[in-house]
Amino acid sequence: MLLHVPQLRSWLVCSHVHDPHILCPQCDLLVAIPEIAVGQKAKCPRCHTTLTSRWKEPRRRPIAYAVSALFMLLLSNLFPFVNMKVAGLGSEVTLIQIPQVLVSDDYASMASLFMILVQLMPALGMIFIIILCQGTSIPSHWQISIARNYFRLKAWCMVEIFLAGVLVSFVKLMAYGDVGVGTSFYPFVLFCILQLRAFQCTDRYWIWQQVASAPKLEMPLRVGESGLSQGLRSCHCCMAILPVDQKKCGRCETSGHARRKNSLQWTMALLITSIFLYIPANLLPIMITQVLGTPMPSTIMAGVVLLWSEGSYPVAMVILIASIMVPTLKMIAIGWLCWDANSNKEIDRERLHVIYEVVEFVGRWSMIDVFVIAVLSALVRMGQLMSIYPDIGALLFASVVILTMFAAMTFDPRLIWDRAVMKSAKEPQDGGK
Repeated sequence: MLLHVPQLRSWLVCSHVHDPHILCPQCDLLVAIPEIAVGQKAKCPRCHTTLTSRWKEPRRRPIAYAVSALFMLLLSNLFPFVNMKVAGLGSEVTLIQIPQVLVSDDYASMASLFMILVQLMPALGMIFIIILCQGTSIPSHWQISIARNYFRLKAWCMVEIFLAGVLVSFVKLMAYGDVGVGTSFYPFVLFCILQLRAFQCTDRYWIWQQVASAPKLEMPLRVGESGLSQGLRSCHCCMAILPVDQKKCGRCETSGHARRKNSLQWTMALLITSIFLYIPANLLPIMITQVLGTPMPSTIMAGVVLLWSEGSYPVAMVILIASIMVPTLKMIAIGWLCWDANSNKEIDRERLHVIYEVVEFVGRWSMIDVFVIAVLSALVRMGQLMSIYPDIGALLFASVVILTMFAAMTFDPRLIWDRAVMKSAKEPQDGGK
């Protein structure tokens, strides 16, 4: 159930709600949070970003999901994950063997990506949830450090993307032999669902209120106006409201500014670098399929064409969208956002904000092709009969995905709204002349 309030100034402050004001992290609007019932969300009236939500049993539910997810992750690493049979020869692989095979092929960087994004980050996220929601009496500086790192690593947990990559791998291998799932596949599916649910149930605003109280602000607040126009800024880590000239947050001890320093410059630098890498990533082979001793290099587009010619139209479309269209459109969108954020012309702020949210969400899904190659390289090892190896294009493409994710993170979406705020502030003065 969503909580919508049509008029900005009609958001009322409940006397028993602790620190009920939030500066929207996306558009910098000061919002007063009313009383929220279980199952409701408070959204920003201007950009519709979810500011906070109230869950039933906010401590026990995330802990239950997180503990169950860790148990399923343990089971996923103990038994065979997937298997394949070709011409009487069989091959099976466990999750932990995937990075081992990549390291043996001198692709330690891809192996590290798999371990960090699919196992280490999700496991740490579940451990952090248990610590933060359990309310244990650990030193406050440890709690603050854990909370700070927890909200940073959430974007880098890619379990669901790896699972989608496994399913795509199945479709690719069906033309060569019989593909099956092992005992660990089902616990891994449950791990994916449970860790997503655990992340969903942990509200950032609520977590920080439990860790430490927000610093008191000795100045009047004007609801419905931007924080910058009132001399305020939001801590990008814990959402505390601070004076604009205060560089260090009194709650999470994170240093920051009213806007991300050199946001557009960093975003454009990362974007240009990713474009330079994206060209060779598409031209160079991402994997080599060796059949009967004959190596056959394959680029991303060649893989799409092969799947399409074999009649696997849905999978071909998934790879085409995730590996070709999404990175290309994401680069165009990030460049467009930077251009318009620095422009004086009239623009549709709400539409640009939607574009930013889409870019931030879908960009990580381009990693699906890298995970497909990791699974194929680990599973298809049958000597001269058939073997698959990763190639330089896969590493370049993974670098493109990571750089575009960083580009989206360094872009400050509040820049989209700043010029509209400054213009509205000048209008009364101009009208009075």
